[in-house]
Amino acid sequence: MIQVVVFDMDGLLIDSEGLWQRARDEAFGADRLRWTEADQHRIMGTSTRGWAQMLAERLDHAFSIDEIIEKVLDQMVRYYRVDVPLLPGARQTVEALAARYPLGLASGSSHRLINAALESAGWTGLFGEIVSTDEMAHGKPAPDVYYEIARRMDVAPGAMAVFEDSANGILAAHRAGAKVIAVPSSYLTPTADVLQQADLIVPTLLDFSPEMLAEL
Repeated sequence: MIQVVVFDMDGLLIDSEGLWQRARDEAFGADRLRWTEADQHRIMGTSTRGWAQMLAERLDHAFSIDEIIEKVLDQMVRYYRVDVPLLPGARQTVEALAARYPLGLASGSSHRLINAALESAGWTGLFGEIVSTDEMAHGKPAPDVYYEIARRMDVAPGAMAVFEDSANGILAAHRAGAKVIAVPSSYLTPTADVLQQADLIVPTLLDFSPEMLAEL
């Protein structure tokens, strides 16, 4: 039986992938980065230092990891302070489930960016536990972040329903033993073999209803 519900953030609740690309381009220049779809697929759900390391390599280590993180996060926080772009159905789903279950958030973003997004969305205090992959030895697709949030919420991983959009996130939640609700990313749709690891697939959060958790 589901006891808690855990959400990913980027690409699931927030339409952030385009903003991340814009932030990288504004910080370092699109021509210099030459960022590809394959690069984006690799970093989705990974830790802050994980994607910063990839940027450092692409930039021939002209900037330190910390400089890269600061430049990109500064841009992202500015975007979120103006407007956080919630995906269709995100507000309804989060707030409907908050009335029924304890909520957690397990994100590849840093706490600085998570806090800015939640504040802008009016969700400060709505999630009982928030874990960033920055706290973990390994980011998604490793299951570390989901083991940790289960520990903090004092439930077995199998009692968690986890919403994820990316291949890395779906694999991480599945490997932790959670029940996985896949809402496939419109930017980089997970492959069929990854989606097979999910317990439920919904095209968008608009297609989800809380009653569906009884089927897991």
